Amino acid sequence: MKNRRHFMIMDLIEKMRIETQEELCEQLRKQGFNVTQATVSRDIKEIGLIKVPDDKGYFYSLPANQEVKSTPERVRQVFRAMVMQIDYSENIVVIKTTPGAAQSTALLIDHAHFAEVLGCVAGDDTILVVVKPKDATEMIAKKLRFILYDEAPEE
Repeated sequence: MKNRRHFMIMDLIEKMRIETQEELCEQLRKQGFNVTQATVSRDIKEIGLIKVPDDKGYFYSLPANQEVKSTPERVRQVFRAMVMQIDYSENIVVIKTTPGAAQSTALLIDHAHFAEVLGCVAGDDTILVVVKPKDATEMIAKKLRFILYDEAPEE
């Protein structure tokens, strides 16, 4: 749940101007997270959000040099918390996630730097992973399933 909340916070910060912890709490509650100001305060510190000034005051932001953490363990944690199903057809792997989790999960896949993955397109609960060459699609699906289920990919 904490991982999902952290990804939602990062998503909210990227999409809207949030000036206070109270505003962030309110937005998280609208997304279905039952949070307190103390929880959000800890989350802000753990994520490493900073306050950035502009002509209207200060607002929360990710540091400019913040890299998305996609260590194998981080990817596994996110997958196990958010991914429901992985399937493929032709040169596309389709990943079904919990509602609202597709974009943050796709970002991790993008930053995992699979050589055969051209990129991801994410909606609310579905990710399309575009693979090239076409014959690598099954292998990418197996690698992603391994992350989720610990099923060893066949070589």
